[in-house]
Amino acid sequence: MLTSKERFLAACRNEEVDRPPVWIMRQAGRYLPEYMELRAKHSFLDFCKIPELAREVALQPLSRFELDASILFSDILVVPEAMGLTVDYPKGGPTLAPIVDDDSGLDSLQMPDVDDKLGYVGEALEAIRDGIGPDKALIGFAGAPYTLATYMVEGGGSKKISKLKLLAFQKPAFVDCLLDMLTDVVIDYLKMQIRHGADVVQVFDTWAGELAPVDFARFELPRIKRIVEAIKPLGVPIIYFVNGVAGLLDLLPQTKADVLGVDWKISIGEFRKRVGDNFAVQGNLDPLELYGDTGRIRQRVREIHRESGGKGHIFNLGHGVTPKTPIAGVEAFVDEVLKLGDK
Repeated sequence: MLTSKERFLAACRNEEVDRPPVWIMRQAGRYLPEYMELRAKHSFLDFCKIPELAREVALQPLSRFELDASILFSDILVVPEAMGLTVDYPKGGPTLAPIVDDDSGLDSLQMPDVDDKLGYVGEALEAIRDGIGPDKALIGFAGAPYTLATYMVEGGGSKKISKLKLLAFQKPAFVDCLLDMLTDVVIDYLKMQIRHGADVVQVFDTWAGELAPVDFARFELPRIKRIVEAIKPLGVPIIYFVNGVAGLLDLLPQTKADVLGVDWKISIGEFRKRVGDNFAVQGNLDPLELYGDTGRIRQRVREIHRESGGKGHIFNLGHGVTPKTPIAGVEAFVDEVLKLGDK
């Protein structure tokens, strides 16, 4: 029988496995009462920067659910912070300062030594690895260049996320420079995570789905290809997840990522047809499905499994688990995936 780690890595390689592996984006967090109990005593940044706390919260979901992988507990915005920005996490969402929207902002950015500036992430990975043991997969991650740049030019989150797009049309040379700088740092950062024990790395592209295909091809695709090319020789699978991916399906195969994430806005069967059979896929249950009847959740797991074709599929949600998700919904989701291995 395969271990969770063996199953996860084989699925990433698009190989046949006994059942699909399963993990959940944002699986450690606000929907867990034990997380909220700990959160009352510590800031979010404490969880990111104190390896013992990162370990504790990363292990919490594995204590409840038979997941195949643990993921580093951190935040994509540690990269802009390492480049010299001040990042805070008030109630309304993250804020970054100063805003990087002109050449002087570019000039003020640092190209960090990631072992120095982000060494606490490496320590957290080692602590989590020690906690999960050798039989579970450990996932590292980073934000994609376009998504990181979006936060840096907006100074935080935004409902419209339009400022970077405007700059791309008005000052493409500026945007190219910013994206290239971020690509270099992300490559160094992911390599550091692999040195500290990550078995797989995921690149989160929350905002690239806002781009027209021609603009994705112009601004983000070359950077993702460069990240993949830099990581591939290390023998660690790469998952690329774009939120709102449906408009980019013809371009995704060009990334050469091992695993392509898919949200719930397209069926996983149609996604498979469009991207081809050379990639593993990850997804794609709507996170809000977990609020519903557990019988329906189990039915949807079986439907997605049939549509996926089985081979090279990593079960996950189409985005992160939301804060008020019922524990019973998560339990039904994970349990039904486990049952797919029953003969």
